[in-house]
Amino acid sequence: MPAGAALPDLTGLGEGFHAFWRERHLCTLTTVRPDGTPHVVPVGVTLDAETAVARVITSRESHKARLVAAAGPSGVAVAVCQVDGRRWSTLEGRAVIRDSPEEVADAERRYALRYKPPRENPRRVVIEIRVVRALGNV
Repeated sequence: MPAGAALPDLTGLGEGFHAFWRERHLCTLTTVRPDGTPHVVPVGVTLDAETAVARVITSRESHKARLVAAAGPSGVAVAVCQVDGRRWSTLEGRAVIRDSPEEVADAERRYALRYKPPRENPRRVVIEIRVVRALGNV
C-alpha cells in the first residue's frame, strides 16, 4: 500500500463480517518463503476493524515471525483466512513484528477475549497486519 493511502473501512462491512471475526475460529496465516513458496500455518487472529489491524501472537523464533521480521520495518505482504463451512473471510495486508511489552500485552488481551488466555511466553511477539483488503462471503 503506498504511503499516505487510505486504509479500507472495515467498519462498514456489516454485522455478519464483524460477528464472524469475533467467533472462535482457527485461522491460517500465509507468508512467503525466500524461494517464493507459500508458508501456511494455523494461528489465532484478532481483528480491530476500527484501525484495520489484525494481530497474531507467536514466539519470536517461530518461522512465521522470522519471515515477517526479515522484511524489516516496511513489512511484508501476508494473508489471514478463516473458514466455517461455506462462510469464509480473508484479510490481506502488510505485516510487521511488534515486540514492546505494551504491544504484546494488548495483543494477548485481545487474544484472550476471542480464544482463551494464552500460555505464558516471555519470547512472545506480535505479528501486526495492516489490512488493505477484506474478501469473503460473510
